[in-house]
Amino acid sequence: MKIIDAHCHIFPPEIITNRERIASREAWFSELYRDSRQRLASAEELVASMDGAQVQRSVVFGFAFNDPGLCHLCNAYVLEATHRYPGKMLPFLVVQPKYAPSALHELTDCFGKGALGLGELLPDGQGYALDDWNTLDPIMEYLRSANKPVMLHVNEQLGHTYPGKGKNGVVAGYTLGTHYSDNKLILSHWGGGLLFYELMPEVRRTLHNVYYDTAASAFLYDDRIFADALSWMPDKILWASDYPLLSQKRFIKRIEALALPLEQRERLFWRNTVDILGLDEVLGEGNQV
Repeated sequence: MKIIDAHCHIFPPEIITNRERIASREAWFSELYRDSRQRLASAEELVASMDGAQVQRSVVFGFAFNDPGLCHLCNAYVLEATHRYPGKMLPFLVVQPKYAPSALHELTDCFGKGALGLGELLPDGQGYALDDWNTLDPIMEYLRSANKPVMLHVNEQLGHTYPGKGKNGVVAGYTLGTHYSDNKLILSHWGGGLLFYELMPEVRRTLHNVYYDTAASAFLYDDRIFADALSWMPDKILWASDYPLLSQKRFIKRIEALALPLEQRERLFWRNTVDILGLDEVLGEGNQV
C-alpha cells in the first residue's frame, strides 16, 4: 500500500536553536512550542520517521508565523530539504496573508522553485478571520489562477481545550468554502467537523472543492470517524499525521486496525492527495507515488 502523509511540519535549525527567542515575539508559536517537550522536527527526523513507517511521500511545510521573514526562512528550508531528499517531500509554503505584496512575491518565487501548495495557514495565530476577504482575496485569486491548493487550520468548537485551539470552526470553514468555491481548499483537523454537514446535499454541492485532512485525529475523534466519513465521502479525506505531533508509524497501525475496504484505504492513504495536488501532471508518473 502506497502512503502519502498530507500534513507534516519541519523546522530549519535557526528556529529550533532559537525557539525561546522566537516564542517571545510570536504568540501562537509560543502557545504551541514554548514547552521544550514539544518537538520541533528537522527534515532528517521526518525522513527517518517516513522510512520507519513506510511512508513514501509527505506534504511538508514549516510554520505560518506572523513575521514574513520567518515564513521565508521556513520556505527556503523546506525547498532545500525537498532537493536534498528527492522523491520524499511534497513542498508547501507558508506566508502571512496580511502583507499581500510580500506574500504574493513569496508565492511566485516558491511555486517557481517547485512548491505544490500553500499552507498550513493559521488564521487565529496570524490575526485574521476566514471571512476577512480584504486579506484573503489577493492570495486566493492568485492560487485560483495557478490551480494550487491552500491548507488552512480549522478546528472543532466543542470539547476539550488545548494549545492551538482557535475560533475558526464549522461556520468559518463553510463561509470560506462558499466564498472561494473555485479554490481547492484543504481544511485541516477534519475541518473542525464541517465534513459532517456534507450529509446535507446543499452543503455538499457548495463545498465541492473542499477536502479534509486527518491531522491530529487521535487527539480529537474516535477512530470510527474514518469508516463513517469514508462511507459517504471517500474522495475527500486525506490521511495526515500532523508529524511530529503524532507518530506516523503508530497512526498508520491504528488505521490498519480498522480493516477498511481496500478502495477506501487507497483513497485515504494516497489517491486523494495525488488528485488534489495534480501529481500525475507534476511528477509525470501517472499514479506512481
